[in-house]
Amino acid sequence: MNKQITRVTTVVLVLFGALFVNLNVIALFQADEIANHPGNRRIIIREYALERGPIVAADRAIAQSIPSDGQYAFLRVYDDGPLFAHLTGYYSIVLQRSGLESALNEQLTGRSTEVVAQNLGELLGGRDRPGNTVELTVVPAIQQAARDALDGREGAVVALDPTTGAVLASYANPTFDPNPLSAHDPAVVNDAWLPLRSDERRPLIDRATRELYPPGSTFKVVTAAAALESGLEPTSGFPDEAEFDVPQTQSNIGNITGQPCGGGDRVNLSDAFARSCNTVFARLGVELGDDALREQAERFGFNADVPYELTVARSVVPSDLDVPATAQSAIGQRDVRATAMQMALVGASVTNGGVVMRPYLVSGVRDPDGRQIERAEVRRWTELPGGGAALSPRSAEQLRTMMISAVRAGTGTAAAIDGVNVGGKTGTAQTGGDPTAWFIGFAGQDVAVAVVVADDGPDASGGGTAAPIARQVLQAALDN
Repeated sequence: MNKQITRVTTVVLVLFGALFVNLNVIALFQADEIANHPGNRRIIIREYALERGPIVAADRAIAQSIPSDGQYAFLRVYDDGPLFAHLTGYYSIVLQRSGLESALNEQLTGRSTEVVAQNLGELLGGRDRPGNTVELTVVPAIQQAARDALDGREGAVVALDPTTGAVLASYANPTFDPNPLSAHDPAVVNDAWLPLRSDERRPLIDRATRELYPPGSTFKVVTAAAALESGLEPTSGFPDEAEFDVPQTQSNIGNITGQPCGGGDRVNLSDAFARSCNTVFARLGVELGDDALREQAERFGFNADVPYELTVARSVVPSDLDVPATAQSAIGQRDVRATAMQMALVGASVTNGGVVMRPYLVSGVRDPDGRQIERAEVRRWTELPGGGAALSPRSAEQLRTMMISAVRAGTGTAAAIDGVNVGGKTGTAQTGGDPTAWFIGFAGQDVAVAVVVADDGPDASGGGTAAPIARQVLQAALDN
């Protein structure tokens, strides 16, 4: 009898042990997965019972939660949704989250590690506090100027504070309205989502950060930087020719006008830059070599992941190029690709003494009582080769002067603003189909900008299409 009791007791203990282990496995390893499964409607209802914190730009709530009738206590709404859509993203019962709604979900719900004490107080007090307020660096007036200047054309505008890296504007067109995607009715969400997914213009793609374009002649800023860092001067002379005889190929490189850039046999580096001479910069690329060109580009941030709150596509300059490819890359053609964000960083670093700052979109986070619990860290992009110094202060000042000359008396005159030292570089990338028009530049040390316009017809150009857009955005930044 004692043996049977012992056996039964052992079996019971084993079963209890197995149950204990199983419960602990669920509690420790599977609880989050089960609780957060998209199909668990109770979790969705509980999540929507929390008042998500607002996203604020210059004291204007561009995303906030408002009380709602029905099973979901709060509805997420977006003020002028299309203007900020690629930044805020959406918060949806069907699509979940995107943009800052996804990247800063913990901050917006108030469940980040910085507010553990607050969360404990909620548990003990038995109440739910609103989420935290996320404050952006974006200035709505500059963002609006970018939208107005693009005027419905496909492209993007990025404006930065060169000295801090703060993003003053980041707008891409086409865009979308996040409000119907955040509706509580799944039918409304799907009716809005399906056309967006099938739209050939891809409005869900943020062309400011996620789209790569051939930079065209704006890349001559990088090539000029490499030349200056190699010991050349703005006064260094080159043959002034209508066509550069590229070694190792029958495909030569000519100027867009089909003519020499100057009026004599020689042209200096500064004038060649202002007039965007393909022949001089293709020659420079061959003389410098592909390694020097790539290394200089990488000091600006190419071939690296941009440290930013939202995902930025990696801008690329290929390695191991042959001579013809190097000549084409030096004028921003061939396989060189860049985002508007990356080219804004290039322009910003030139007017910032050669220093590349880490771009940031979020200036800080405040709890529901207004206390600041996170603050943006302003610092240079030290992870880059050179520790965030794209070029020496001397070379940066020389290149800055060259960019100012390009706006005063070169291809960028349409970006000029009376009484302001505006510098820049135009670009017109020819890669088949309509040109891609660019302008990158700055207004003093107050603001830097990059503008890219794609598919605007066969006559699009950096000087005629992108530079006037840049002027409007720079002016709006100066006014604010």
